[in-house]
Order: sequence, then C-alpha cells, then structure tokens
Amino acid sequence: MKIKSLLLVKFIILFSGFSISAQTVSNSDNGNWPSYRGQNASGISLDSSTPLTWDVENGTNIKWKRDIPGLSHSSPIIWDDKLFITAAVSTEKNSELKIGRKIGSEPVLNEPVHEWKLICLNKNTGKIIWEQTAHKGVPKQKRHPKSTHANSSPATDGKYVVAFFASEGLYCYDMSGKLVWEKDFGILASGPYDGRTFEWGFASSPIIHNGVVILQCDVVNDSFLAAFDVKTGRELWLTAREDVPAWSTPTIYYNNNIPHIAVNGFRHIGGYDFETGKEVWKLTGGGDIPVPTPIIAHRLIFINNAHGRMSPIYAIKTSAEGDISLNKGELSNDYVVWSINRGASYLTSSIVYGDLFYNCRDNGYLTCFNAVTGEQLYRERLGKPGSGFTASPVASNGKLYFTDEKGGVFVVKPGKEFKLLAENSMKDICMATPAISENILFYRTHHFLIAISEKDSKSEDLWRIEKRR
Repeated sequence: MKIKSLLLVKFIILFSGFSISAQTVSNSDNGNWPSYRGQNASGISLDSSTPLTWDVENGTNIKWKRDIPGLSHSSPIIWDDKLFITAAVSTEKNSELKIGRKIGSEPVLNEPVHEWKLICLNKNTGKIIWEQTAHKGVPKQKRHPKSTHANSSPATDGKYVVAFFASEGLYCYDMSGKLVWEKDFGILASGPYDGRTFEWGFASSPIIHNGVVILQCDVVNDSFLAAFDVKTGRELWLTAREDVPAWSTPTIYYNNNIPHIAVNGFRHIGGYDFETGKEVWKLTGGGDIPVPTPIIAHRLIFINNAHGRMSPIYAIKTSAEGDISLNKGELSNDYVVWSINRGASYLTSSIVYGDLFYNCRDNGYLTCFNAVTGEQLYRERLGKPGSGFTASPVASNGKLYFTDEKGGVFVVKPGKEFKLLAENSMKDICMATPAISENILFYRTHHFLIAISEKDSKSEDLWRIEKRR
C-alpha cells in the first residue's frame, strides 16, 4: 500500500504543476524521518496526507499528546513505529526559557545538575518504549536563555540511533536502547567569535549516511568536520575547519553518483568528499552567525544565513569545484547560479517545494523565489509584528507549515502567489522543527510532544485516555 500511495502522490504532484526534482523524490522512505528535517534535510514528506487544521485544546485532529520533561529544541526523528527525542532535564528546578527577537545575549547562570536523555516512544500511541540517561552532571557550557542544553536532533539508520549532546558527548544506541559506544570531544564552545564571553549552546545535529556518522563542529576553537563508523564509533577521518561557531547541520548531496557533504559557514561555506573528508569546493561571504542547514534540489545546493554585514542566499551547482567565491559586485559565476546579498534567514532553514524556494526570516517575512532562476515571486508576512520564527518549515501534500515561537502554525499553499490556507495554535512555546510520518505531524513544544492527524475512532479513544491523565 505504501508503494501505491507513493506512486499516486508523485502522479498528483506531476500533474498539479509541482515538478519535484529527482533528488527530492528519491528521498521518500516509507514513513521514516531519520534525522533533522527528515530525508536529506528536505523537510518534505511525499507520502503523507497531513491535516489542514487542528485544535489542541478540544482534541480535534489530535492523535495523542505526551508530557515531555526538561528542555530541548531537538526535533523528533522516526524509524518505522519508533520515535526518538532528546531532553536535558534539570534535577533541581524548572529551567528558564525565553522567546522573542530581542531578549539580550547574556547566558543563563548557575544552572544545577542535569540529566541528558534519549527517549524512544511508539509513534502511533505516544507510549514510552524506553529511555536512557546518557550523561548526568552540571552543564559544561552555559546556554542562551532562548536555547537549551539539548538542541541537536538525534539520527538513526534503523539499526542504530545517535544522540549528540556537544560537550556532554556523542552516544550511540541500538534500537532497543542498549549503549553501543560513546565519545567525548571535550569542550565544544559555541558563542560569539569576537572574543566576548557569551555562551549560547550547541545545535548542529549529526546525520547518518551509508553506515557513517557525520558531525559538523564549528566552535570557538579547533572547528572540524568528522566521520565515524556507526557500528563501532571508530574515527574514519577528521578535517579541520577555520570558521566561526555555527549551528548548522551538514547535508549529503551527490555529484556524478558520488556522495559529498555540504556545510554552511561564514568564512567557509563548502563541500567535502564523503569518503575522505577532502575539501571539494569553498565559498566565503556569509552571515556571521550561520544557522540554517543546506538543502538540495534541482542539482543545486541552497545556502542561506544571516547576521552582520551580509545575509545571503546562494544557489550552487552540485558540480562545484575549487574556490567559487563571488567577486565584488557579482551575483553569479560558473558555479553559483544565482544569489542575493541580503534577505536570507537568520534561524530557519529554507524549503524547496516543486520549482519554488521558500525562505522565512525570523521576523516572519516569507519570500518565494523560482528555485532555478532566483526570480522573486512574492514577499509576505506571517504572524503579527514582533513574532519570532525559529522552527524550520516542513511540507506534505500541497501544504507548507511555518511555526512561530508562540506556537502559531501557518499553513501556506505552494504556488507563485501567496495564499494562507489556515492558522493553528499549539498552545505552547514551539521552537523545534516538526516531523512527518505516515499522515501524522509530530510537534515538539516546550512541554509536550503532540501527534496531529485526521481523526478516526481509535485516535478519539487515545485522546480521551490522555485527557483523563
């Protein structure tokens, strides 16, 4: 049934004017959402039909709702019926969390002992299958009041699941929750590169590809990109990087059927050979706090970042080689197909749906471009003035979901003209990017994990059970 459903979705997309690129279509994986933003960080589920509207308070289209302890901005990941999330749980008091676009830069001070957890749940019921405490202690680094000590999303290949807690270590478990291996990288300081003493928290997530765990650790000192055998934790290669702290997750792309790794950055946006870690191409000239993750579509690598003098968007050929940096005044060259100097996102990753590229800034301004040519098609505002956007968008069956920090979810119709289809509310702070699997949206909010899908009688029973608790 899943194969027939996927073929039907592809047929509908083709004949409704949305020609998803071959790279994106190949990323559908029968309901699995194995890492941050799903397959290849695309943010798209091709084989799901997700709801347009829901109501968290009265249970309309709410499949289940589960209390989750601690603080975390990590996203849910899914393999078959297992859903994984991480959390940093304070053992003495509720941790402080602030939202908004102007809350200052001073870190949270004097935090108590925490427990860093990996939690496995049944995605259909919300029942906890197992949980493991990877580390316990006083946090080795401070965090921004808008951040947490568990920002990095886990990753899985269906045999292993890895959870990265930065200075508290990298941990690999099997699917039953047994610890397989762990690694300590020492202090991974993530804060301003200009010498100030702020500490903001780490956020780059691991990915797993062909049995290899890839980590991007752009930090204050000794930045690196590294590969580890997922079965044993053995280091395969480690490539030093000279860049400022970044919160971006790496992405796999292919050129001539050879896998490569795309990374965001400020001084060093680039591509690396997957097998060796050798640099393939390099581009300088980004925003000085790179957060968004590269995305791949139409044989292009889309990079966006912001802060400081520049907030560029680049569309780069997957065949790029060497130093592809633009000269002053240039917006394109042999490998950069199109770019803009200002207007990119500070926090949210972008999304390509069909032939269109969508970029939502942290102030809620949504800009739509032709993904191949860079032509701007519209610019509209989501939410109210002052709303902040941190979670990245996701999409399924002709719906784009954009979420603000107060929990407002704006459902936008893909197309060359802006059309807002619906507004929903999660009734809680929401800074984590949602996941999608088999017709279900999974939202991680400040206090809850919430599964959203079109209701059936079984879902109604689950909701009534949860309300009684």
